[in-house]
Amino acid sequence: MLDPRSEIYPTIEYRPIQPSDLEVLEKIHLSLFPIRYEREFFLNVVNGHGVISWGAVDTSRSDEGRDELIGFVTTRMIAAKDSEIEDLFRYNNSRKDLTLLYILTLGVVDSYRNLGIASSLVREVIKHAASVSNCRGVYLHVISYNQPAINFYKKMLFKLVRRLPMFYYIRGQHYDSYLFVYYVNGGRTPCSPLAFLKMLVGKFWSKEEKSIPRWSRCKESTTLLTSPNNSSNSKRIIGGEDSRCHV
Repeated sequence: MLDPRSEIYPTIEYRPIQPSDLEVLEKIHLSLFPIRYEREFFLNVVNGHGVISWGAVDTSRSDEGRDELIGFVTTRMIAAKDSEIEDLFRYNNSRKDLTLLYILTLGVVDSYRNLGIASSLVREVIKHAASVSNCRGVYLHVISYNQPAINFYKKMLFKLVRRLPMFYYIRGQHYDSYLFVYYVNGGRTPCSPLAFLKMLVGKFWSKEEKSIPRWSRCKESTTLLTSPNNSSNSKRIIGGEDSRCHV
């Protein structure tokens, strides 16, 4: 690991997360997040099963750890129509296959903080989202009391689009969530009168039944981010004694 007293900046490189990262990835998640993720999540990440991820490594290390993860970001591509922010894209109803890239988890080990690694990882996410022609944004949830994360995403030019009351249920207490979006490929909040009118018309003529959005099972962090798993209810419940996510 990096010596905090060192004045020499490490050489950080970014690459896809791979099967050999499994043990370290689990270890870092355990140390950074107050919830315990299921083994299946980590296997999906390292094998690329429905999860797109990037890892940060310090190639300037002289020991065997030069390819060991010191930071990561995990994401999932989802259909815009299945998201909580479908209405923000409803005005563009000429495309039925619009997608969004959802950030699941992001973390950097303590000894490598404040080196711009988290920012670089998020930029990798944005770059990938922009390379997918039908993707319209990157988005995520942040628990309302996590001010460092809120400041971080604002600095990264994410837009705070809404507040979700009592989104989390953690150890017997409710917490609100903030929803942040970074638009790509022409995606934007329908704030103009014409876009807003199109959104209303789309809602009026839509024959699809409204369904409850399905989400990752939980997403609370005291570090700079969020969490994983396929989908469940729109509210996150984190148990007391059992720190894993529950539907």
